[in-house]
Amino acid sequence: MHIPSGDTALLEVARFDEALVEAQEPSSDYDVSKWLYVPNHYGEYRYILGTRGKKPLICVGVNPSTAAPGDLDNTLKSVERVALHNGYDSFIMFNVYAQRATRPEDMERSCNAALHAENMRAFDYALSLDREGSPAVWAAWGAVIEKRDYLPWCVREMIEVGEKRNARWFSAGKRTKQGHPHHPLYLRKDSPLDPFDVEDYLDNLG
Repeated sequence: MHIPSGDTALLEVARFDEALVEAQEPSSDYDVSKWLYVPNHYGEYRYILGTRGKKPLICVGVNPSTAAPGDLDNTLKSVERVALHNGYDSFIMFNVYAQRATRPEDMERSCNAALHAENMRAFDYALSLDREGSPAVWAAWGAVIEKRDYLPWCVREMIEVGEKRNARWFSAGKRTKQGHPHHPLYLRKDSPLDPFDVEDYLDNLG
């Protein structure tokens, strides 16, 4: 379990571009030819965790927990299974907000603008990895999106970034009564990806 040590505003947030350069360097902890891990060490926030490929499925949760290369939690194991079943050669786990917190209740109350800005740079990079030019984004945050008022706003920022990359949004599994996309945990590995109108969803949220 990861409990935040405090607000991320008290940290010196690493710029995504610089953290990405470091993540390309050889590591004694994991195989950088297989894994994309930014920043490339365990800390209070994470931009990206995934496998390398030409056709990744970008799964979007709310915020990171404890997973790391070669040490995936059950949620990310499910993400990888669903991605491979649906014809993708890799997966990228991204999050609406980058702060690590196993329990969403422990997330900071206010959005750190600096951390969010770097997270959006990370999202744009993740989208750019699709060689076909139409990246697939799997909304998978469940009802946890309601835990903080700033989270839906962060998703709207993601939509704007995605529009420039011709992103296509999907969900998997049955949505909640409120329309929230299903969380990856407990999904069947053969769960199909269904088109998801994320803007309409946000307009009707709450």
